[in-house]
Amino acid sequence: MRKLFILLIFIPLFGISQTKTVINSNRVFPKVDKVLEFEKALTAHAIKYHTGDWKWRVFEIQSGPDFGAYQLTEGPHSWDQVDTRGNLGAEHNTDWNKSVAIYLSDRGSSSYSVFQEELSTVQLTDYADKIEINHIFPKPGYGPEFREGLKKFKKVWEASNQTVAVYQSSSSGPSQYGIVTRYKQGLKERETGFLKPMKERYEAVNGEDSWDHYLDMAKTCVDHSWTELLFYRADLSSK
Repeated sequence: MRKLFILLIFIPLFGISQTKTVINSNRVFPKVDKVLEFEKALTAHAIKYHTGDWKWRVFEIQSGPDFGAYQLTEGPHSWDQVDTRGNLGAEHNTDWNKSVAIYLSDRGSSSYSVFQEELSTVQLTDYADKIEINHIFPKPGYGPEFREGLKKFKKVWEASNQTVAVYQSSSSGPSQYGIVTRYKQGLKERETGFLKPMKERYEAVNGEDSWDHYLDMAKTCVDHSWTELLFYRADLSSK
């Protein structure tokens, strides 16, 4: 009985330590004349080495400063899973270096981010094939104010039936939030008139003149931002 009692005490702690909210995104840039060879090699590599907990969701970046790159997304994981993954092994590394990396340019990046459920209007794994990522970089010291602003935006997204996933970067360069709009109905959601103007929608849930308050907050708290469109490539992703 005593052993059972001790086990029950530690169940909540175990649940906390195993929360799977961590995403790892690697961006690779194939050489412009080797895209077809890269895609073929990437598909074969993913099928052989990236399955189960470590499967890849591959996106092709359609616009913005990283146009032409491919985003290889792993997760969600817990930090403990990331910590205990270990080296992927000589066979994996040899295959990547000799079969895939030979088609890549020197440019690339890797980042970790953590899903923010309280700021999102969609579950982490409720994906869409077309997405927009708005990368927003708060100024140092203004993180709490910016986060409160995102909570007000969540009300707008909910009222507009928008599926938005919010991520916060972790140990991956300048602090940033990734606001990911998942276009469940496709890019027609971007058409003028599909939704009412943002100011109108924002003030409908946050009160008169609240849009002006938001703009003041953004001018004060945000260093810079940029956006991009990404399309999911099921043919290149783990099966």
